[in-house]
Amino acid sequence: MTEAAALPGQPRGGVLSGPATARAVNVLAPNASAMTLDGTNTWIVSEPDSELAVVVDPGPLDDVHLRHVVDTARKGGKRVALTLLTHGHPDHAEGAARFAELTGTHVRALDPALRLGDEGLGHGDVVSVGGLELRVVPTPGHTADSLCFHLPADRAVLTGDTVLGRGTTVVAHPDGRLGDYLDSLRRLRSLTVDDGVHIVLPGHGPVLDDAQGAVEFYLAHRAHRLAQVETAVENGYTGPAEVVAHVYADVDRSLWPAAELSVRAQLEYLRDHGLI
Repeated sequence: MTEAAALPGQPRGGVLSGPATARAVNVLAPNASAMTLDGTNTWIVSEPDSELAVVVDPGPLDDVHLRHVVDTARKGGKRVALTLLTHGHPDHAEGAARFAELTGTHVRALDPALRLGDEGLGHGDVVSVGGLELRVVPTPGHTADSLCFHLPADRAVLTGDTVLGRGTTVVAHPDGRLGDYLDSLRRLRSLTVDDGVHIVLPGHGPVLDDAQGAVEFYLAHRAHRLAQVETAVENGYTGPAEVVAHVYADVDRSLWPAAELSVRAQLEYLRDHGLI
């Protein structure tokens, strides 16, 4: 779910359906829009020599897409053994129950309402399937239930909507909170510095091969927007819609409703910190 223009410099290439790393294959959902970019990236993740695979974010409730994901795994000699969700927005999670029917898998997520099966996902959890290891990284902010999945064997992280392959993401107020989001970005930056992560496998847009650069850009972008919002309020633009029209004047108007969610989160953050 994007709110703004292009992320400069880092894309590895165009949006793809196919292998992105040794262990991750993307199947692009046919739900392109201003908010979803080229569509939702559904990820099939597995060890190269294993018959078992994990699917991250089955995507929208589109039977053709969901069956295509199953067929793609099968053609690669894989059987889907587990479904994971980065968060509950419909473009990522609406198809999960139907996908579970097609594959006979459980669905694991942070939000209990999205789970099918007994196990959820939380901080410190490690998902192991067929020798594959995915480490759960809580990254609230875009939504309260947002997670990323660290794939250490490929030095990669699956980011859902926390970091996109193009553009910047929405802090989806009131569920999303800016303070949480900034903490999550710093957590991802630590992965790039301390754990050698250099590839971003995003929920939308192309693969990024400079994870640290992408996260640093996001942090700088957020600081810049926050300063702009603070200045706008000081100049008398007090309502969220007024602030959007002033601060996001360079952004396509079709994205202003999403920008207003982020502005509401920014205003809340500034109030909570006594800055306005």
